[in-house]
Amino acid sequence: MTTSDNLRPTHADRPYEELVAEAVAAPTEGWDFSWFDGRATEERPSWGYARLMGERLAGAESALDLHTGGGEVLNLAPKLPPLTAATEGWPPNVEKATRLLSPRGVVVVVASPDDAPLPFAGAAFELVTARHPVKAHFTEIARVLRPGGTYFAQHVGPSSVFELVEYFLGPQPAEVRSGREPYAEQREAEAAGLEIVDLRAERLRIEFHDIGAVVHFLRKVVWMVPGFTVDAYDSQLRPLHEQIKKEGPFVAHSTRHLIEARKP
Repeated sequence: MTTSDNLRPTHADRPYEELVAEAVAAPTEGWDFSWFDGRATEERPSWGYARLMGERLAGAESALDLHTGGGEVLNLAPKLPPLTAATEGWPPNVEKATRLLSPRGVVVVVASPDDAPLPFAGAAFELVTARHPVKAHFTEIARVLRPGGTYFAQHVGPSSVFELVEYFLGPQPAEVRSGREPYAEQREAEAAGLEIVDLRAERLRIEFHDIGAVVHFLRKVVWMVPGFTVDAYDSQLRPLHEQIKKEGPFVAHSTRHLIEARKP
């Protein structure tokens, strides 16, 4: 999603059926969010994960990128280590990541969606990175890191975009809302034998400027409203379309945390 504050919604007044059909036709593979330009905005964390990741990759001899999606974020790095691998579990993303990253010498490995266990030998990598992994299995991350190696990642935090989730699913239990809590992940990492070097968290504003943006987001980020389809949620989508037309963008908030951990 774009970070521009100057864009104004240009689609909200279009017919509901037209906006939804356009969103349903849009491809969902990979982590390219350019489709949302002019239709949704999302604040970015202040630390600039892609830049920091690129700096660490440039100084490493070997690296593994977990849940690489279509490889878009890894491909932003100006320089990659001589040995670089990436994992991905969703077939359309595997194909896209392979096309994008193979010319740069990256081996894309098909792995289970939760990456447990990782299909690599112990102490294989100097650096492990991840942007928004489904789950960080710290015991596996610690296993594949070399002594002195680093895990550097940006994780989705607790209750991320839950204004939208709860619009469709209703109030969520406390244990669901508190999942992915950064200090709980710190304890998991430490229990796996890793030392936390840095941990930062931020809450960031998201605006959906038309119902098509909502539909495409829920089709792309499938774990937000599991089993989402337009037909199944038509009775909630139509009132939300009218609400956005009358009142302006639907506002939600994402949570993100930066985590850096080192294997002694």
